[in-house]
Amino acid sequence: MTDALDIALAPDKGASCANLVESLEDAEQPGPLLFATVSGAHLYGFPSRDSDVDLRGVHLLPAADLVGPREPEETRSRMWVRDGVEMDLVTHDLRKFVRLMLRRNGYVLEQVLSPLVVRTGDAHRELVSLAPGVLTRHHAHHYRGFAITQWRLFEKTGELKPLLYTFRVLLTGIHLMRAGEVRAHLPSLLPLVEEAPAYLPDLVAAKAEREHGRAAVDQDRVARDVERLHRTLDEEQALSALPETPSAYDALHDFVVRVRLDGPKG
Repeated sequence: MTDALDIALAPDKGASCANLVESLEDAEQPGPLLFATVSGAHLYGFPSRDSDVDLRGVHLLPAADLVGPREPEETRSRMWVRDGVEMDLVTHDLRKFVRLMLRRNGYVLEQVLSPLVVRTGDAHRELVSLAPGVLTRHHAHHYRGFAITQWRLFEKTGELKPLLYTFRVLLTGIHLMRAGEVRAHLPSLLPLVEEAPAYLPDLVAAKAEREHGRAAVDQDRVARDVERLHRTLDEEQALSALPETPSAYDALHDFVVRVRLDGPKG
């Protein structure tokens, strides 16, 4: 756990570090849990007072579960309420998670690299060290597609949440193409991406009051800004120094086999 977790999950945001750690113990997840981090609005820097807590991570199936005729439980999901706070825990088996990492999936990269760490160990730390080796310029496609989906949701609902998601993923993608760094926290992206609209801090402040509040914005202006950021993402993808293909495939293969056969340590 980090100081960042204490800050992100302060009492006025509905949870605490101790709450999360104890909740993981109550989650009744069979088999080793290699890591769990906080994702969602708390990671992105715009939780509301009534936000739930999104926990994401990796579990480890026994080798026997993968060689028999039964379908393995590669993804597990559980929701529960603790002290009035809704907890949502989703984990993938290590092999599935690594395959997602290798498929240009920025979402799982944000989970493994999240600074809001609830549970960790040697396997998690090694996975973090290997993560830069899966970054490619094609991760721009992930963030572009995510932004398009969220923008359509905003157009349909008028809610502030999908609008902030739209801006967040565009800025994350632009920064990744420029700096080779996965950064999901919107407030810390604002000084790093000069094209970020100046009104975004006001939208973040408004989102803190209500999870599903409507966005009081000039929709034409916002649409122009979103279109401009899409063009910037396209331009930065073309200029990016990131490689075309992952470099860590073999290292990740060896890592998965070793952890599966030897078990997690730390």
